[in-house]
Amino acid sequence: MTSWVGSTAAEIAAAVREKRATPREVVAGHLARIERLDGRIGAFRTVRAEAVLAEAEQLAARPDLAELPLAGVPLAVKDNLAVRGESSRNGSAATPDTPAAEDHLTVARLRAAGALVVGLTNVPELCVFGTTEGVHGTARNPWDVTRTAGGSSGGSAAAVAAAMAPVALGNDGMGSLRIPAANCGLVTLKPGPGVVPAGIGHGDWFGMAENGPLATTVGDLRLTLSVLADVPFPPPGAPVPRRIAVSLRSPLAGVLVSRPYTNAVRAAADLLAGAGHQVRRAEPPYPASLGVTALRYWTAGAADDAEGLDPARLARRTRVQVAMGRRFAGSVPADDGRERLRARMTAFFAGHDILLTPALARHSPPAGPWHERGWLRNVLVNGRYAPLTGTWNLTGWPAMSVPFGTLPSGAPCAVQLVGRPGTESDLLALAQQLEEVRPWQRTAPLG
Repeated sequence: MTSWVGSTAAEIAAAVREKRATPREVVAGHLARIERLDGRIGAFRTVRAEAVLAEAEQLAARPDLAELPLAGVPLAVKDNLAVRGESSRNGSAATPDTPAAEDHLTVARLRAAGALVVGLTNVPELCVFGTTEGVHGTARNPWDVTRTAGGSSGGSAAAVAAAMAPVALGNDGMGSLRIPAANCGLVTLKPGPGVVPAGIGHGDWFGMAENGPLATTVGDLRLTLSVLADVPFPPPGAPVPRRIAVSLRSPLAGVLVSRPYTNAVRAAADLLAGAGHQVRRAEPPYPASLGVTALRYWTAGAADDAEGLDPARLARRTRVQVAMGRRFAGSVPADDGRERLRARMTAFFAGHDILLTPALARHSPPAGPWHERGWLRNVLVNGRYAPLTGTWNLTGWPAMSVPFGTLPSGAPCAVQLVGRPGTESDLLALAQQLEEVRPWQRTAPLG
């Protein structure tokens, strides 16, 4: 029997549509890999072994199987999105263990397209932090299991990087797709508002949070995004020259970007210039108040999601986050910090089409019980390694993390691509150019 573990979603779907593979054998192979590896990786809170095998049999009997874009593709889902018949614990002991009556719309679209949900993936409590650990498990980077996979879609990223699923569903409120994708060598896209249905938590973190896929190739990302958006994102035609601004600095004062990440940006810039794009150094006008604005929205979003939960059952760092956020919750909707930031960036992008930056400032922190440590310690560690993503949640603009190069440890490095509203296709086209010229190793060498 052919193993489909390590194959792309496109390859699996084509094989199932053409009857070269059955949904059951594809899923069974991935379940066996989860059973063998996830004790080391910690990607999943729960694995739906029995249920997904039954769903695979049902899928095989569908009369439209030959037309499904994701026919038989195993899918990992972040544990803050509803999956029918399963509870969504959002990384917490305080949330109810009540099965969902219906799928979240994004899950429903992926299932309708033929995807099979193998399990729900670990997140930090309330999806607040850039590391993934808590009462339900610790998600580790498959490239280096001593390091965190990142957060908050850390379990989803770890599952894909370890070839336990070819694609995963996550979301991004302050970098929660791009941070773990950068750590784990995956490609992802945080779309702009309205491209993919949101409906995350109690209010999408005041409109900052968006759902999106994690994948090993731009082709799989494009395929899955098309299903999620219910709009095709076809491969580009002839390359279109773009004006690309290159920035190497952190938006947060006092946080330096380490050499591997600046080197990756320089190399990607050289590659894109060689491909005919207009590339030049230009620093976005990050305001000095950016950190304060981000803190207000970030904490207030967590406080909103904690509404109705027992504070005594929350982790120490989360309780502080929520208490701080409640001080800001009333004033955040009237705050004009985001509008001022958008105005600054709109003026900057008048002279540029795309911004290229490092995805992270440095290697991810060690994996460990960060949920048992203090709030300030978590904030300092998170801000030191992942300061480059949250700006684009505040503006609401699309942004990608794309693997590019390696760190001295051999783990993946990554760059970030940012565009104006509505430029998701342009970002995908540039990511595809980077992939074609400098392809990355798709999954971690776990055996």
